[in-house]
Order: sequence, then C-alpha cells, then structure tokens
Amino acid sequence: MKIWITGYPRIGQKRELKWALEGYWNNRLSWEEVEQVGRMLRLRHWQRQRELGADFISVNDFSYYDVMLDTIMMLGLIPPRFALINHPQERYFAMARGTDQQTALAMRKWLNTNYHYLVPELSGSMRCDIDTSKIEQEYREAKEAGVVHPKINLIGPLTFLLFAEVVDGEDPLGLLEMVLEGYEEVLRRVALLDERVVVQLDEPAFVMDRHPRELEALKRAYERLGQVAANLDLVVMTYFDEACEAAKVLATTPIWAIGLDFVEGVENFNVVEVVASRGKQLIAGVVNGRNVWHLDPTKTLEMSQRLANIMGDRLHLAPSCSLLHLPYSASHETSLNPEVQSWLAFADEKIEELVALKAALSGKITPTWHHLAEAHQKRSQSFLTHNESVRDKMRTHPLPTHRANPYEERMAAQKEKLHYPELPTTTIGSFPQTAKIRETRSLFRQGRLGEAEYQEAMKQEIAQCIAFQEEIGLDVFVHGEFERTDMVEFFGAQLEGVAITENGWVQSYGTRCVKPPIIYGDVWRPKPMALSWLLYAKSLTDKPVKGMLTGPVTILNWSFVRDDQPKEETAWQLAYVIAEEIDDLQEAGFSIIQVDEAAFKEGYPLRAAKRGAYERWAVATFRAATAVAKKTTQIHTHMCYSDFSDIIEAIEALDADVITIETARNGNRLLEIFSERSYPRDIGPGVYDVHSPRVPSVEELVAHIRQLLTIFPKHQLWINPDCGLKTRGWPEVKMALKNMVLATKLVRGERQWIA
Repeated sequence: MKIWITGYPRIGQKRELKWALEGYWNNRLSWEEVEQVGRMLRLRHWQRQRELGADFISVNDFSYYDVMLDTIMMLGLIPPRFALINHPQERYFAMARGTDQQTALAMRKWLNTNYHYLVPELSGSMRCDIDTSKIEQEYREAKEAGVVHPKINLIGPLTFLLFAEVVDGEDPLGLLEMVLEGYEEVLRRVALLDERVVVQLDEPAFVMDRHPRELEALKRAYERLGQVAANLDLVVMTYFDEACEAAKVLATTPIWAIGLDFVEGVENFNVVEVVASRGKQLIAGVVNGRNVWHLDPTKTLEMSQRLANIMGDRLHLAPSCSLLHLPYSASHETSLNPEVQSWLAFADEKIEELVALKAALSGKITPTWHHLAEAHQKRSQSFLTHNESVRDKMRTHPLPTHRANPYEERMAAQKEKLHYPELPTTTIGSFPQTAKIRETRSLFRQGRLGEAEYQEAMKQEIAQCIAFQEEIGLDVFVHGEFERTDMVEFFGAQLEGVAITENGWVQSYGTRCVKPPIIYGDVWRPKPMALSWLLYAKSLTDKPVKGMLTGPVTILNWSFVRDDQPKEETAWQLAYVIAEEIDDLQEAGFSIIQVDEAAFKEGYPLRAAKRGAYERWAVATFRAATAVAKKTTQIHTHMCYSDFSDIIEAIEALDADVITIETARNGNRLLEIFSERSYPRDIGPGVYDVHSPRVPSVEELVAHIRQLLTIFPKHQLWINPDCGLKTRGWPEVKMALKNMVLATKLVRGERQWIA
C-alpha cells in the first residue's frame, strides 16, 4: 500500500511564481529568472512531499500558467492565429493572455471548481507535433532530487477532446484518432526515461453524464495506450464525483490502475469488486482534497478498511483530487483562533493524514492519528460552531422568497427613476488594485498605518475612480472596491462564524490567487459591511452608483465551508446576511444593487441526477436575499465563465432585473441559449476580455456591439466589460473603457442597429 499524491499546489507558498511571472510580463525579469523560480519551487515541493511520507509524487503537475495549455503545447496543436509567433514563451503566453492582434484562448471553470482552464481550439485539419521536453526535464530533475517514484501527470486524451472547442463544427470524437496518435508518441518517449515509468492520465470528464459513444471511445483509447510500452504503468484518474460506468470500461483495458474519488463519489464502492476482479490497482481518494477540515478518523478508517478488504495490497491511498485546490499548510496560520486552527488540514496536513491512515490500517496508531481523533471530537462539541440566536431568527422570521412586484412592473419603475439611456454603459465592479493600494492595505493590517489614514487613502482612490468615470461618460458608476482584497474575503472578514487566513492562497488561473474564507460556524452580520464606502462614492456624483455585494451562493462556493451540516443551511444563513445589507443600501438611497453570483454554476453537482436539490436551494437563497428590494431598486447579478445552456431556467428563476455575464473570449457562443429562449430581462454580455492585457479598438467594440444587437433588442442590452478590472493596470483600463464608451455612443447614433 502506497501514498499517492494526485497533484500538489504550484504557485508557491508565498506566491513566488505569481511575482516572477508578473515581473517577466512587465519586463522586470528575464525568462531565465522565471525558470529559476520554477525549478526552486518544483524542488521544494518534491522535497516537502517526500518529508511528509508520500510515495508516488507527481512531475508535470507544475505549470507556468495552466496544465491544459501545457497539453496543447505538448501535442503541438497550436491554433493557426498563434502559429506565426516563433518564440515559445511568447506563443505560450499569447494563448493564455492574448496580444494586441490576437484574442486569448477561451477560459472555462475546471468542472465544479474555481480553477479556470484554457480551452483547446481544435480543427480537423490539425496534426500533432509532439514536444515532451518539459516532461523529460522535470522527470530528470525529480530523479536527481531523490524522488523514487516520480509519476508523470497528463490530461487524458478524452478529457482533452471533450473539454475542447472544435472550431469547424466537427464532432470532437472525430479527432480522436489524431489525438491518440499524439498520445502514443508521448508515451513512447516518456517510456525511455526509466526502467519503469508511471503515468497518471486525468479523465475527470467521465464523472459527468456521458453518451455510450464516449464510453466506447474511452475503451478504444486505453486499449491502445495501454499497449504502447511494456514498462509503462498507466493510471486513469477520476475525481469530483463517481465514475462507475467509466471504471467498468477501464477495468477491461490493459492499464495498471484506476483512480476513484470516494469522498464526493461514494457510489464508486459499487465498482470496487469489478476493479479487483480484473487485477487492477486502485488509487482510492479517501481524504478530501477540496476542503480544509481534518478527516473523521472513525468514518475514514472504516471506509478505507472496507476497500482494503476487497483490494488487499493493490490498494493505494490518495486525496480525493489534486491538492492544487488547497493552500499549502495550516501550520503557517498564526493569527487564527487556535481552536479553529486545530481543526484544519491544508495540502501538507492531508498528506500527513494519509500517512497516519496507512499506519492505522496496519494496526499502528500514531500521534498524528491521536491528534486527528481529538480534533474531530473537540470540533463536534465546540460552542464556536453554534449560535442559537442565528438559528432562532431563521426559525421565527423566515425570509420571503419572491419580489413583491413582477419584473415588468419593476423595470418600468426603475427606468423612470434612473433615466439612463439606451445601451447603458457600466463596469462589473472592481477597478485596478495597484501596488500602492496593496501596500497601504498591508501597512494597515500590520498596524503601521492608522484607521483614519487608511480610510483617507482609500477615499482618495474612490474619488479618483468616480472622477474618471465622470470624465469618460459612463452611465452607471461603481466605487471601485479598493477597500476589498477579494469579493468574498472582504465580506467574510466582517462576518461572525468565518475565519480569514494569512497565507491560505489558492490558484484560480494563471497568476490570479484567492484566499477562500473558512466558514466554521453559524454566520451572522454584526454591522453593515459595505455601506460607508459606498455612501462616500455616492456623495461624489449625481450619476447612479451601484451598491456592490457578493451573493450568498458565491460566498458559499468560494469559501471552505463547514462540513458538519448541509451546505444548504449555511447558504440560508448567508441569505439573511445579504438581505440585511441590501435593505441598508436601499434605505440609504441606492437604487441599483449588484449581487454577484459569479460561482452559481460552480456549485452544481456534476451528475444530472444530483442537480435538482442544489438548484432548488441555490435559487431560493438568492431570491430570499434579494426579495427585500423595493420595486424601484434594480437588482443586478454577475456570472463568470460557464456554459449556461443547462441552467438557463435557473438563471431566469433568480428573478434578477439585470444579469451581466462573461462571454467575450467565447465569441458570444454562450449567448445562444439566451437568444433561443428569448430571455426577457436586461442583460450585459461582456464586450471585451478583462483577463488579458489586450486593449480592444473602438472599431472592434462597435462591431461587437452590433453583433450583440442581432441577438438582443436595444431595450434589453447593457454594455460592460467581461468581469471586474482589479487585475488589470490603469493605463489599459482607461483606454479600454474610453473605447467602450465611444463605441457605444457611435452605435447609439446608428439608428439601423438599434431600431
């Protein structure tokens, strides 16, 4: 029995990779210096996993931006618009971030996580041009560092295809032969690296509902790949839900092992005997790789013993998924309540848990196992997790779940009150968070800057932001969110029952990292959270200023949530918090309030049969949070990169007055479902991509708006960027927004386009 690490964080405990890459993009560091940082991090991560007791440690789980992008480079399937960029690093980052001439690859969420991957852009005319130099280099580095069992991590060929866009409309499976030929060549090359080479191929696409054709393609693929070389041990890894159908198929192929998630996919127990009967090894995800709580020793030991009874010595213990979705170590958190900290397990602690679990299965109870048992018992009995006044309020004062007036009445009243023009222009919320702002916030946290000085500094930023919006002629303003580290962390830090870490960074995409709050107890709001900052912004202009809030479902989905009660209960507690905040804002004179639900789609279970329950309470809690809004209070919401086709009815059921969505990188393909259903409410599809430094021209934006007007009538359409602007620099933001406003004014004057 071995300890198998599916994947490990890569950004660096102090976000070293982030700072190095951003230094390279800003011409402060050379690529050689960035590579030095990468080598240092890989070595550090391998050594740490070895020290903790891991047996199988990954290579090629490290990436300078995204592993799907690395797979595109490995296979040589470069979209033609990037093919003329000869320098490999320039081409790599052009696909990730775009250039002045070329838009970046589309981004989507990695299944139901907050990690974004870059979408392969394929066509039937493409052919693989294999480059395994990255894998070979990292494998040699790992061996030199003393890693006994380096395993090579790859995205599996079926997941690569099924998560890609085929630009000429072909069936992705029609490209399987071409892609398999590429993977066969990759495996032939890596087989030369060692006497025995273990390759983990991630196929999470098969924890989703799949057509029999796709399962047949899975079988065909691994029958071929499993025979490439005798010294290759192939492992097909799944995670985030059950993969019973796929496991039955894979058990008949010549692969060495199958990886299954027994935390999120308890149904996987139904296929363990099938795996055993076919002589396969089982990589069992028995420790939660996506949440931060110490395991339940009794429950986890019983589950693992049940697996061991079937699999014998062909069982290997693993986290339920890659540890990429967790911070590095809870030991670095010195400011948390010590009692709460004692309940936490980040990436390193998860490995320690697996080692202690392995010992417990052999009858040896280690000090770590004693600690786990003690922490679990104390948490279950702690007063910190329970607040009777919160629970009493929910019992005795239920929130309404419907607005008092239908949408048509509300919108008529809102437009009469607000007087904004056709094609109103706005932004999603945040403006650039400069180094100066981050330094000011850091000094304040350290106690080196007083409360009055900090507030004055943030007010100066807000005033400059309002003045800029006045200057360029936006129609609906925002205050810029300069006081907010993050749209979830800002609110979490002001709520009881929630802890905020110092170093709990998790990669979202590229160099974008977030610190998810930790919801450990019943949640309540001691006082208004955003009101004072928003009132200051409102005092500076006669234009409407949006009150910016984060919705209950997004706070839930972008936090590490307590697992000692159903998520639904925590979502309802958050709904009360946001309802109170909305009421404060509208009583203070705010007529537009944006309640962002960027992560609404993210919370959906991956199997259709499980989605109904989530959808019911997710919709209900948003509606309950916003039902307090008056007829003349316009509720906006924002949603991030998602395919909305399968949740359009839920989006309509949210009953928001205006929805803004990220679509620019996808060529507006995500809007088709809104058009097909004649979506009746106002909508703001992002007209340019904010995750790229590229500034769109006026002509490009005019063309984009014209295209949108062929999908939506003028009275429904808002004009805005894709998402918040906090990660961009002021020069590009100023130019992009000026171009956006000018383009909108030009289109307003073209009566044929808005008739």
